[in-house]
Amino acid sequence: MISLTVSAVLPSLRPPPCPSQVNCKEASNSQLWLLYMSLILTSIGSGGIKPCVVTFAADQFDMRRSAVASRSWNFFNWYYFCMGMATLTALTVVVYIQDNVGWGWGLGIPAIGMALSIIAFIFGSSLYNKLKPEGSPLVRLAQVVVAAAKKRKEVMPPDPGMLYQNKELDAAISVNGRLLHSDQFRWFDRAAIVTDEDAEDSKSPNLWRIATVHRIEELKCIVRMLPIWSAGILLVTASSHLHSFVIQQARSMDRHLSPSFEIPPASLSIFSILTTLAGLVLYERLFVPFARRFTGNPSGITCLQRMGVGLFISVIATIVSALVEVKRKQVAALHNLLDSPRAIIPISVFWLLPQYILHGIAEVFMAVGHMEFLYDQSPETMRSTAAALNSLEVSMGNYIGTLVVSLVHKYTGRKNNWLPDRNLNRGKIGLLLLAYNGDPSYKSRVLCNLCLVLHLQTLRGGQRRRCSSRR
Repeated sequence: MISLTVSAVLPSLRPPPCPSQVNCKEASNSQLWLLYMSLILTSIGSGGIKPCVVTFAADQFDMRRSAVASRSWNFFNWYYFCMGMATLTALTVVVYIQDNVGWGWGLGIPAIGMALSIIAFIFGSSLYNKLKPEGSPLVRLAQVVVAAAKKRKEVMPPDPGMLYQNKELDAAISVNGRLLHSDQFRWFDRAAIVTDEDAEDSKSPNLWRIATVHRIEELKCIVRMLPIWSAGILLVTASSHLHSFVIQQARSMDRHLSPSFEIPPASLSIFSILTTLAGLVLYERLFVPFARRFTGNPSGITCLQRMGVGLFISVIATIVSALVEVKRKQVAALHNLLDSPRAIIPISVFWLLPQYILHGIAEVFMAVGHMEFLYDQSPETMRSTAAALNSLEVSMGNYIGTLVVSLVHKYTGRKNNWLPDRNLNRGKIGLLLLAYNGDPSYKSRVLCNLCLVLHLQTLRGGQRRRCSSRR
């Protein structure tokens, strides 16, 4: 953030201003290098902070107490609410400062805010509950896979109690107790088979050859989460058009709130954020007490049910998006504007609000439920890894959305291209949105059914659903 601010303030580190937007001087290689390095450093820093901050904050509460654990959904609601408020501030206050005061202050204020947050974090470090680091969890997962592969020809013992256990070895990574053995994914259990070579080795065990049941169950927990995690990718892919197509649609629509004020197309995303913020409050104050009367669940509904509602609303939002595009093109045809891409179609931009509102409601259910699910189902020493999956799904969903757009643009022909370069009115965005809706909704049902089968199998095996089952 500091390097971005400096590049915006010092004239030698940026191209000269070009108000006319004609024959502007391009940035030099050194100026571009500084910009790209600043963005890369920002991405690396964000990748280190985001997965850890939510799990670190949740770890400050004693989830072993039933009263606290039953209200874990409350913490994730308010965490997401704070994130939404920060995003809303960035899209309103910070953008206003950048446009009306200058990029120096527009980038400097977030840099100052980040510096103050670091200072506050350091001064409060003595008050935090901190876990001692015990190596990379990814290495432990790799060790289990390698050990299981090496023993793929070994015969499984009839009694799971004969699999390798080592309380001392697992003590540092099982503060709240070791994970119970489960009957799922039995292939990984081969990593815990004790061979004659392992029994004769009096030294510390070679973790690339033998793994404890606890470490194997950690890997199983991660594998169980992958189908639901994949469903989150589909939701992000389906909603990625809000940042591309909808902005282009808004540019061709009447955006006047008054004769002298127009809504900037990119500012429409504020309505989705406002809906999410209001929805989080209403979810806690109204929906949870109402649902609790019927389900008896302290959180109203389970994480999986919450995500299912979010996926369903996302499907409805995508259908609405397609119908609004049909309406926009009908009005354009009625006024003979289909071949006038720069013309303003006499249809209010507020026709786009329902899809933004629906996507905001879907975030309330899917995003928060998904975050709580990943935290709840992950082993205690891998919760930051599980939170990183949440950020990874957002990235992958947007990349997949971009890939879909590129493929559609490339293979739908030149004459009847669904996404023409210059005239959106002659495109077929509605069909693309329906394609988004058809494929992800089907895949989501398949993934959710798969997860349901996995959890039912776990229950039949006598184990609890959560990966935090201990002994």
